[in-house]
This record gives sequence, C-alpha cells and structure tokens, in this order.
Amino acid sequence: MSTRIEKDSLGDVHVPSDAYWGSQAERSRGLFQISGLTEHPTMIDAYIMLKKACAVANGELELLEKAQADAIAQAADEILGGKLRDQFPVDVFHMGAGTSFNMNCNEVLANRAEEILGGNKGDYKLVGSNDHVNYGQSTNDTFPTAMRVMARLMMEPLFEQIDRLEKALADKGVEFDSILKSGRTHLQDAVPIRLGQEFTAYAVAIKRSRKWLELAANELEELGIGGSAAGTGLNTHPDYRFRVVELLGEYTGLPFRASDDMREAMQSQLCMAGLASGLRVFCLELTRITNDLRLMCSGPLTGLAEITLPAVQPGSSIMPGKVNPSMAENMNLVLFQVLGQCQSLDYCVQAGQLELNVMMPSMAFSAQFSLQILTNSIETYVDNCIVGITANADRCAHYAETSPSLATALNAFVGYKVAADVVKKSLASGKSIPEVVREEGLLDEETLRKALDPALLTEPGIPGR
Repeated sequence: MSTRIEKDSLGDVHVPSDAYWGSQAERSRGLFQISGLTEHPTMIDAYIMLKKACAVANGELELLEKAQADAIAQAADEILGGKLRDQFPVDVFHMGAGTSFNMNCNEVLANRAEEILGGNKGDYKLVGSNDHVNYGQSTNDTFPTAMRVMARLMMEPLFEQIDRLEKALADKGVEFDSILKSGRTHLQDAVPIRLGQEFTAYAVAIKRSRKWLELAANELEELGIGGSAAGTGLNTHPDYRFRVVELLGEYTGLPFRASDDMREAMQSQLCMAGLASGLRVFCLELTRITNDLRLMCSGPLTGLAEITLPAVQPGSSIMPGKVNPSMAENMNLVLFQVLGQCQSLDYCVQAGQLELNVMMPSMAFSAQFSLQILTNSIETYVDNCIVGITANADRCAHYAETSPSLATALNAFVGYKVAADVVKKSLASGKSIPEVVREEGLLDEETLRKALDPALLTEPGIPGR
C-alpha cells in the first residue's frame, strides 16, 4: 500500500496516500482495533456541522482568513452531502474524551480544504488541522457539543415513531372498545374491563413516557462550545460561542442555546444522564406493554388467546405450524439492550473528574446505538405488529362471563358476603355467576341484567343507584 509520511509531536507516521485522515487518526486506527464499529453517520454529521460553524464564525470574526474559512466550510458541505464518508476510520471506543475522532474530523477537513485551495493533502501548508480547522477549539468542548447535537438530531425520528406507536395503540382502543373481557390483577381473574380500555391506556402510557424524553431533549439543546480546553474560553473571541450556536441552529432547525456556564458544560454531562433517564422510563413502559401483548396472545389453545398478533414468520424449526410473537420478542430484545446502554451512560456520567469527563466516547456510542435501534424497532413493531392486532371477541366474552370476579357487580345488590358465597358455588359447580344467581333466586332477571350491563361494569358508577 502506498503511503505518505506525516509528522506529529511523537514522530513520523505512515498514512495511506489516498487517505484524507492524517497522523492522529492513523495512530488511533492502529491502536484501537476494539469493536470494528465506527461513528454513526449522524455523529459524523454533527461533528462536521460543528466544525463548519466554528470556521464560519472564526472567519466572520477575522480570526481565520476568509479563503481558509470558506475552504473549510466547502469541505464540510461536501462531507455533509455524502462525499468522503469512508474517511472516518476511528473506532467508537478510542482514547479518552474523544481526541482521536476530533482530530480525524480536523484532518479530513484540513486535507480537503488544502486541495480546494490548490495544495496537496498531507501538506497542511494552506490549511492546518490544528491551527485552522481546530482554531479556538479543543476536543474538550467540541466532542460534548457534537455528542449533544447528534443525540438531539437522532431524537427527532424517534419522536416520530413514538407518535406513530401511540396513534396505533389509540386506534386499537377505538376498534376494540365494545369487546368485554375479564380484567386481571395479580394474574388472577378480576372485574371486567373492555379490551379497548386496555389499549387506550397503553396509548396514554406511551404519551406520558414521551414527556420524559422531551425533557431530555431540552437539556441536550444547551451547548458548551467555546469553553476550549477547561471551560474558560481560552483563545476564543467573546462572540464566537454565541455565533457557533446560532449557526448550528440554522443548520439543524433545532433550538440550540449557549450554556450559561461553560465550566459546568464541560465538567458535567448531566444531559446524557437525562437522556438515559428518558430512555429508561420509556423502555420500562413499552416493555410492560409488550409483555402484556405477548401474554394476551398466548396460546392459541393453552394460553389466554384474547388477541392475535400478526404472523410474520414460522416460529419453530421442529414444530410444524407454530407461530411466535416474533415482533414483540424483537421489541423486548431491543428494549433490554437500550436499558443496558442506559446503565453504561449512567456510569460514564458519574466518572467525570474535575474539569473534564473523559468517558464521552462511550457515552456517544451508547446514545447513538440506543437511539438508532429503538427508532428502527418501534417502526417495524408498529408496521408489522400493532396495526395488525386482531381481537378474539368470543374468547374475551367467555372469560368475562365465566370469571367469578363478575360477582363484584353484585355487591351493591346483595352485599359482599352473599356475593362471596355466589363465587364459591360458581367455582365448586362450574356454573357461571348469572346461573348461580338465578338458581339461588337472589335477583330477578331485570335487576340481574342491569347489574351485569357491560357499560355499567366498565365505567364509574354504582349499580342500582
């Protein structure tokens, strides 16, 4: 392989001749062959947008020559447009704080800008990776800024899929509203409920849990760019950070704002713990709902079988005709993985020391991985599972009519003790609650009909009053 020699503070480095990355990315490429995973495309976008904003701001403030600033911005636009996307080889698990990836971005932009101005990549004579692309910056303020921008950008498609999930569940609530079934508490028979009420409640739970992610998104919108190496703003123009944040808002359409305290924004990555908290709350609720769906569709003969989930693939390599709740299982697999990444985020956030948290590369990976797989899984879950759920109305009605908990509706007419005796006789004889009431002569038909009216059984009110 043809190489060129680049020099850095540690000596000579052989870099592939056709590479736009430079010595530091090449050193990292050799040292950190850890996961085989490189940064998510949205993380690359976020970092390159940030570098473009920094160059434009420094150009406007006359801290970079116009030609240099314009060349860096043009190089950034090319990358954002799809070029040179293979020039970011740094493993997601590299050196602390993210210096390798910051320099990877600096080197690619510098080498492409050098070409734009008529030079050769690897020369850094017209545009330097440190002196120009990284002017007024440090990994310590650019990496957390790009990480927040990346996470906030990736939350937009997640919000879209959450909204689709909420709507799909709410639609099922309407579709199933007239279907009476047995409720269950402690996994035992309980008073009747309508299947539609259960699904409507699921939709409300999704909507409420989304609010925790909205809070996290708001925190991610506060950026500490301009803090430079220790949050003091060393080597930056006083107006620089505000202009960079303004430009990022223009590029993304998101309401980013400059941090009130750049030291805090560098010392603390609390916003990433906030993201973990939002994801955790959402995942816990969706796990609960998904488990309910798997339970209600259990069977088809020896389980509850109150609903049927769409069949998407054969369920067994040995049992012919077996169908599993594959989409719900996939959802659980992803939810558990995201919950694990939330734990990693928490550990990384608390590991900051003094003026910097060096665990940011791991934070960035946990965030990008979680947001990506959760968004994708919800999309396919809605399309291939939720919208296709059907109700087994006869099965639901059978459970509702034969459940001894139906006797709860008799309390207002015959009292708790008599109703309890009805339950005992029902269980001993195998007869339904209405049958026992008729045999015992406890209520006339009109009163019994009112007592067991599905509308009265599943809405607030006191039967007989």
